[in-house]
Amino acid sequence: MADCRGCRLAQTRRHTAFGEGNRAAQVLLVGEGPGREEDLQGRPFVGPAGRLLDRMLAAVGLDRETVYIANVVKCRPPGNRNPEPDEAAACLPYLRAQYALLRPKIVVCLGAVAARYLCDPGIRITRDRGRWREKGGVWFLPTYHPAALLRDESKKREAWLDLQALAAKIKELEIQ
Repeated sequence: MADCRGCRLAQTRRHTAFGEGNRAAQVLLVGEGPGREEDLQGRPFVGPAGRLLDRMLAAVGLDRETVYIANVVKCRPPGNRNPEPDEAAACLPYLRAQYALLRPKIVVCLGAVAARYLCDPGIRITRDRGRWREKGGVWFLPTYHPAALLRDESKKREAWLDLQALAAKIKELEIQ
């Protein structure tokens, strides 16, 4: 993956941010793509949005040691723009491989981009966040991306409700 040249994002990246966390995790969190800090460090969610994500997880008794965190694309789109469809298509096999290895029971889609690729292309995050979807025995929860919460703090209450729903689903499914 570190040598991937499958799309034009490879031309401007410093590092790929493949994913990290517990390889036996039953909860997978997926964002859209690396930002500046992630590109510099080669790790997902380590910038300001990642620090907020860490606090959000801690609020419901989770951390990076109990979940796995990945993105739709593994290289930073220029200017933190959303990944283009061809860029996502080039990276989706990597995400599918991560998914197949982890076999999570819950997937949290952090933001509209992840929700569209993993749940439904017609999803609208403001309308559909917080609504569980079951596909093939796996539960999917679309919610706001932490970066969106940094831009618009009024969304934090809804995100908190989503986190509480996540904690309840973990308990319901008896996930350790």
